[in-house]
Amino acid sequence: MKIALISPKGPLYRARGGIFKKSLRYQPLTLTTLAALVPPELAAQIEVYDESNAPIPETLDADLIGITVITGTAVRAYELADAWRAAGKSVVLGGPHVTLLPFEAAQHADAVCVGYAEDSWPELLCDFAAGRLKARYDQAPDFSLDRPAMPFARRELFASGQFLTSAVFEATRSCVHDCEFCVAPTAWGRKQYQKPVDWVIEDIRRVGQKKLIFVDLNLISDREYARELFTRLIPLGVQWFGLSTVLLAHDRELLELVARSGCRGLLLGLETVSPDSLKDAKKKFNESVDFKRFVGDLHHLGIAVQGCFVFGLDHDTPEVFDTTVEFAIDAGVDLPRFAVLTPFPGTPLYTRLESEGRILTRDWEQYDGQHVVFQPRAMSVQQLAEGHERAWKQVYRWSAIARRLWKAGNFQPLALSANLGYRFYAHNLHRYYTCDWPIHTLPPLFGAAAQPAPDAPKTVCG
Repeated sequence: MKIALISPKGPLYRARGGIFKKSLRYQPLTLTTLAALVPPELAAQIEVYDESNAPIPETLDADLIGITVITGTAVRAYELADAWRAAGKSVVLGGPHVTLLPFEAAQHADAVCVGYAEDSWPELLCDFAAGRLKARYDQAPDFSLDRPAMPFARRELFASGQFLTSAVFEATRSCVHDCEFCVAPTAWGRKQYQKPVDWVIEDIRRVGQKKLIFVDLNLISDREYARELFTRLIPLGVQWFGLSTVLLAHDRELLELVARSGCRGLLLGLETVSPDSLKDAKKKFNESVDFKRFVGDLHHLGIAVQGCFVFGLDHDTPEVFDTTVEFAIDAGVDLPRFAVLTPFPGTPLYTRLESEGRILTRDWEQYDGQHVVFQPRAMSVQQLAEGHERAWKQVYRWSAIARRLWKAGNFQPLALSANLGYRFYAHNLHRYYTCDWPIHTLPPLFGAAAQPAPDAPKTVCG
């Protein structure tokens, strides 16, 4: 059996070869994990293609093509799937967008995988080999990542040097919080799934690199698990970068353990400097933290901060852009990132805005965190789009970069190169995000599939 696994390109890469080159991209885990889950008895030949990094061949020598789909790549994924199916290939779709909108995705696939695929993907492959492929495969009801014989991602399937690093790891999945805009609780629930710490440490040892990236949504969600993992990292002598909530500020012991374990950078969902807007996002727990003090504490421990902010919450007014930029500079946020609030399909945010008649388009390609796809409450669509772009340019002015990194005490080469990369991004948004205001809607196709058709079966396969 020949299998091709594909991650299609998103909006950042749809023009002029893409805004981010190898220097700012790390190897994705999804495709290499799926490759590792292929049952060995199938003796499959596997090829992996990340279209954001390199073009996909026009013709694929594959019996089965698997495509992982996020909302921003759905249009491209469906385009590829339709073309290959028309050419007689069998196509399977999975990933977050498919989990959110399985009935839509099923229109473009021979089969869909809904939810996490550790159990369903091997089952699908065996069924395909036996000629009994079903239309839908769901995450097992007793799904767990705590399993004795879990294979390690086949990172070697990507060519050496194709990415900045292949030392990308995952210890946990999903998150216990229920932020209104977040896909995770809708797609996978609020239970955090955890891989055995022994397995994670062995994965790190096998890769053998000293600078690591954890892609977990919230590494500190379970304090005891986090303590064990961080303690086990200390003797490895690694440096790592990952994600956390600001609630880490309330646990000084754990914070210091994070630093001792080799953490050199954390991505924090600061979201907004407005208390009212935090309530809009159902992220009120952020109010309990003094952001500026916490950023300072992290810097004192040698941990850089990538601070993420979102614009367009219901209490955001046109003043929010300048206020947020000034905060990022004053607090010394090493690498600020801004996004436009995006109501991903299936989330409580999408449901609320749809009920209020505020969804402007269902062109999923624009659901990338950088386009305005809904009607803001306290400003116009154009004010939100233009203010978002202005904030990027202001926070990455030469003087702003110098002030932020001076306050952070961080003039490491990585910090400088990352800031230069984002400065280029900030000043080239117009080349990659070219939609006009007001945003036009697509034909009903994309919205009609969001809910099951009246005669759609509740369960396709048992």
